[in-house]
Parts: sequence; structure tokens; C-alpha cells
Amino acid sequence: MTPAVKALERDGASFVLLSYEHDPRAPAYGEEAASALGLAPHTVFKTLVARLDDGRLAVGIVPVTSQLDLKALAKAARARRASMAEAAEAERSTGYVLGGISPLGQKKRLPTFLDASAEGLGKMHVSGGRRGLEIALAPADLIRLCHARLVPLARA
Repeated sequence: MTPAVKALERDGASFVLLSYEHDPRAPAYGEEAASALGLAPHTVFKTLVARLDDGRLAVGIVPVTSQLDLKALAKAARARRASMAEAAEAERSTGYVLGGISPLGQKKRLPTFLDASAEGLGKMHVSGGRRGLEIALAPADLIRLCHARLVPLARA
């Protein structure tokens, strides 16, 4: 099993694994997951790694229906600017491949910020640590396990 699933099991958190056959031609991993699993897209979140202008990396978690507002992420992380991390850098720091980056069980704990829209959800879905695997869990469990801060991060 993936480090994300192991972290949930170690914690005793309640979660459900959902899997689907990943199509390598899919243009967007999160939207593919929502469609393949028949999930409401606003409950499926993507995990994005950004580089802050002070050199740190940070994680932004937003619904697949939105874009990560890099200015909002920088402000939340107390930096002036943020830009998307290079793919190789994101994979190296998290231990996951693009399209399978989970906020849970990352190799290196990074400052993590969850979009405020998750607060009203009974459950949300995040990558399980590989393409084709999603985890359904309560937002409060994700916040606790990732030491995440809940902030407005999504833009249309």
C-alpha cells in the first residue's frame, strides 16, 4: 500500500479507498478521478506543490474545479510570491509521481494549506498516492494529519 494509506492506518482515521483504471491520455488527473468514480467534482481535491520566493516548498490543496491562487498561497505561507514547483522537484520532495501526489504520507513534511471550501464537506477525496487511487475522508482528519491550515486558496 502507499505511504498515504499507511499514514491513515497508523492514525486509525476513518477512510475509504476508491480505485479506477487511470487513462494515461487523460488531460487532468483530478477531473479524471471525479468522472471515473462518479464523484461530485467539488469534493475531489488536487494536491499541488509550489515554490515560495524564500526557497521553501509548500502544498496547496484545492478542488479540481478550481485553480490554485498562488498569491493566496504565498500570503498564507508568509511569503511574497509563489510559483508552481518543477515536476521533478515536487516528485522528489513528496515521494509521489505527478497525478498521484497525496497530501498524506509525503517524504518531507511541507507547510500545507487546504482550501476553505473543504470545511463544509462531510467527506472529501484526495489522491491515495498513485494514479487511479483516491481516498475519501473527513476534511478534519486531513487537516489534523497534514497539520494543514484552512484558507481560501481556490480561484475559478
